[in-house]
Amino acid sequence: MIKGHCLCGGISYEYDGEITELAICHCNQCKRAQGTPFVTNAPISFDRFSVTSGSELIKEFKASENKRRTFCATCGSPLYSQRLDTPETIRLRVGTISEGVIPKPDYHIHYASMSEWFDQDEFQTRYPTEKSD
Repeated sequence: MIKGHCLCGGISYEYDGEITELAICHCNQCKRAQGTPFVTNAPISFDRFSVTSGSELIKEFKASENKRRTFCATCGSPLYSQRLDTPETIRLRVGTISEGVIPKPDYHIHYASMSEWFDQDEFQTRYPTEKSD
């Protein structure tokens, strides 16, 4: 079981499962949405994810024609993103996890957009754009 919450604690969630895949994304959209040089997220099954409190605080932003980003209206914490062509999967922002195991990242995506100063020597598998399944 994974549990987490936003920065202000207004939104809490649970994921009935384990994180089995972890990605670091360097795309420019993620950089802007998070205000960081990359984001670490876990693709998880949406039907096993539930908001346990604060659902009224959830806001969504359609970041592109095919992607929405979900965040807390009070503190702005990004919670997850979801591609509209794969609604069964969300990409949980692991920085919001408060309980449960977070594994070591499996791969980097949008590596071509990586900040030049980032240390490249310790990277795992790298994909210049999206990871293809």
